Amino acid sequence: MASAWWPCLILALLSGLAASGFLRSPSRPLGKRSLPEGVVNGIEVYSTKISCKVTSRFAHNVVTTRAVNRADTAKEVSFDVELPKTAFITNFTLTIDGVTYPGNVKEKEVAKKQYEKAVSQGKTAGLVKASGRKLEKFTVSVNVAAGSKVTFELTYEELLKRHKGKYEMYLKVQPKQLVKHFEIEADIFEPQGISTLDAEASFITNDLLGSALTKSFSGRKGRVSFKPSMDQQRSCPTCTDSLLNGDFIITYDVNRESPANVQIVNGYFVHFFAPQGLPVVPKNVVFVIDVSGSMHGRKMEQTKDALLKILEDVKEDDYLNFILFSGDVTTWKDTLVQATPENIEEARTFVKNIDDQGMTNINDGLLRGISMLNKVREEHSVPERSTSIVIMLTDGDPNVGESRPEKIQENVRNAIGGKFPLYNLGFGNNLNYNFLESMALENHGLARRIYEDSDANLQLQGFYEEVANPLLTGVEVEYPENAIQDLTQSAYQHFYDGSEIVVAGRLLDEDMNNFKADVKGHGAINDLTFTEEVDVKEMEKALKEQDYIFGNYIERLWAYLTIEQLLEKRKNAHGEEKENLTAQALDLSLKYHFVTPLTSMVVTKPEDNEDQTAIADKPGEGPADTEVARSMAYLTSYQPPQTPYYYVDGDPHFIIQVPQRDDAICFNVDEDPGTVLRLIQDPITGLTVNGQIIGEKGGNSDSKTRKTYFGKLGIASAHMDFRMEVTPEKIILWSGAAQSTFSWLDTVIVTQDGLSVTINRKKNMVVSFGDGVTFVVVLHQVWKKHPVHQDFLGFYVVDSHRMSAQTHGLLGQFFHPFDFKVSDIHTGSDPTKPDATMVVKNHRLTVTRGSQKDYRKDASVGTKVACWFVHNNGQGLIDGVHSDYIVPNLF
Repeated sequence: MASAWWPCLILALLSGLAASGFLRSPSRPLGKRSLPEGVVNGIEVYSTKISCKVTSRFAHNVVTTRAVNRADTAKEVSFDVELPKTAFITNFTLTIDGVTYPGNVKEKEVAKKQYEKAVSQGKTAGLVKASGRKLEKFTVSVNVAAGSKVTFELTYEELLKRHKGKYEMYLKVQPKQLVKHFEIEADIFEPQGISTLDAEASFITNDLLGSALTKSFSGRKGRVSFKPSMDQQRSCPTCTDSLLNGDFIITYDVNRESPANVQIVNGYFVHFFAPQGLPVVPKNVVFVIDVSGSMHGRKMEQTKDALLKILEDVKEDDYLNFILFSGDVTTWKDTLVQATPENIEEARTFVKNIDDQGMTNINDGLLRGISMLNKVREEHSVPERSTSIVIMLTDGDPNVGESRPEKIQENVRNAIGGKFPLYNLGFGNNLNYNFLESMALENHGLARRIYEDSDANLQLQGFYEEVANPLLTGVEVEYPENAIQDLTQSAYQHFYDGSEIVVAGRLLDEDMNNFKADVKGHGAINDLTFTEEVDVKEMEKALKEQDYIFGNYIERLWAYLTIEQLLEKRKNAHGEEKENLTAQALDLSLKYHFVTPLTSMVVTKPEDNEDQTAIADKPGEGPADTEVARSMAYLTSYQPPQTPYYYVDGDPHFIIQVPQRDDAICFNVDEDPGTVLRLIQDPITGLTVNGQIIGEKGGNSDSKTRKTYFGKLGIASAHMDFRMEVTPEKIILWSGAAQSTFSWLDTVIVTQDGLSVTINRKKNMVVSFGDGVTFVVVLHQVWKKHPVHQDFLGFYVVDSHRMSAQTHGLLGQFFHPFDFKVSDIHTGSDPTKPDATMVVKNHRLTVTRGSQKDYRKDASVGTKVACWFVHNNGQGLIDGVHSDYIVPNLF
């Protein structure tokens, strides 16, 4: 099965250009002279083109945007493109007034040193790579002088993976303003011939789409062109804003008269294999499902919905069972049973009654399922020509039983013994995805992140559909001995209907005349061998006749596939083996100019008559891989963590992350010392958090200059009859009438049913209510003899997904999804902090770009967090006004 699962080409243009006008001249406002239509904040984007050339599934994509600064002063302009996680950037150039500044791919460490040297000299720049659900965002910003023209050009490549019977190009289009010449152009060349080609857009009616869109295919060539006029781009006939905001999707497939196809150019070959019309191999599936407490609520309901839908699609020849794990392990049946109508109906009843409880014992859950599959195979109680699969779903890390990831991996590897694949589905972000991926890869499967969203059940169903129809098992691709070298992966445990196996390599003898390839596999009824023979000279001659193909595409396809597979192997390698795999992947990345996890794109660009350097990295799924280059101003300089966070610290500064925006909002509350504020109140879970404000020593009463902080916190659970009072001096716990007192000089862990309190000496305290609610209290200590300041506390919510939808409070109201939109960025009273207009909760607010500190890792230094600051005690952002949250006492 292909390692990448999402639609095969996901190309997104997010705001071809977004102008930020914080350098606007105050002496001559815009609008006093006539400007061409489509000018926003003085910047006219007069051309945006996305050009895709696809040759034998290998896509070469170029995104080009051209703009001119029609203002009287210099403007900062940013260029954003979203591209698929499976793609490698190969080039970026920035052209200003005819002078081109190219990008160069260098080893990551070399690039980092070059960047850090520029930063140490005060020369920062704004080039960023950031991960999203399916896409990565490329951003670069540059200062453009009045009257100057700028061209941005980004190139990236990827191999399109076949997914459910088609190749898909997914373009997320959002230029944010009218563009005089806007065009999407895709040219497709497939030597097998194109069988279907289609295109659709989510943001435009079919009538309008029809007049702006042309699509055609004949024989080996296909073409799609989307060229909306400025009038067709308008959101209404008299509007000046663009309706181009959504998905543009191109899908196609190729003719398959033969199950295999081999192509050879310049001594490199690629071999595609996708047979059709074979009977489906019966499968033995064990679903290993996490039912720990953290799956409570929507996640569990979505999982049950998906399993019920999957049960509708299970074939009667299949065998199945359900293993549920929390603190212990339970099973539906003692062994796998055939998917008869009676058993399916019984399974549906079982699934409907699944409930969440307890901890997360991944090790025992998996081993039970693997043991069950091994046993039915040994006892011959399943069809001889059937194939076995384990599908595990979890939303957390192991925390009971064997909880060491490396030991669990060893146990699972030994139990499976290479006999069948393991597919790991990670639900949400509160888990060690690298562990799940590593374990799946070394057992010939793959890992998939299931995003916590309204379509999570569809994501689960979609994955099952990919593996529901195995047509072959034990697939091996064979070539003549001593005829080839540098072969990519050529053995696969399964071939699934709707997918495609791709193998590439180099010919040892470029003058050979005939090339033969055999594909062997076990079918549902018998063993099969598919043979493909090609005349090398005739093949090369035929391919070279196609004038618009980029000539070395098979060599680049081979390099792309080789790097991808080396990086995958590297995830489970150690010591010398890992060093060798790293060296090979790095050499190929540099040779073929690919930005991979081992390399970075270095761009040197002009800024105030000095060269500035920025780097773009390739991020991964794990938190350790998401390295981000710093921005030159406020633009995209901070990548929020993968899990939502909410906190209040300092004077008191409230920080709210908005995950879907990859951004944060902040506000202050100014109240008199002694005031108690409601931070969190959840009537369903019974949890309440209140904070009391303290002031400076000596009691400064000037509200404009005084500093206030939280000096006392009250955390209570009505259901558990538990209260906790935290001050900078001590921590007092009440369980009913029983009282315990601890000092910040202690290092101690306190546990009782559903509660854990960990005090880390003179640093912080972690309070967890079961799996799904975790708070961190940070201790800030100042010099005891300081004339003004005194010790205070910070409060952080690091996990809130078990809090109910009725949660409220200054922090709690933001635990539920909400969105905001920022526009009209312009110079504020402080030139280093731009102002903007924010629309949030149906209010239009003036906000200021600023930053606060996150002190979770280091209470003395902290980490800078960029945010949009809402003035007037958060008015317009918070529900009601801040005084509504004043309560009489801590409890």
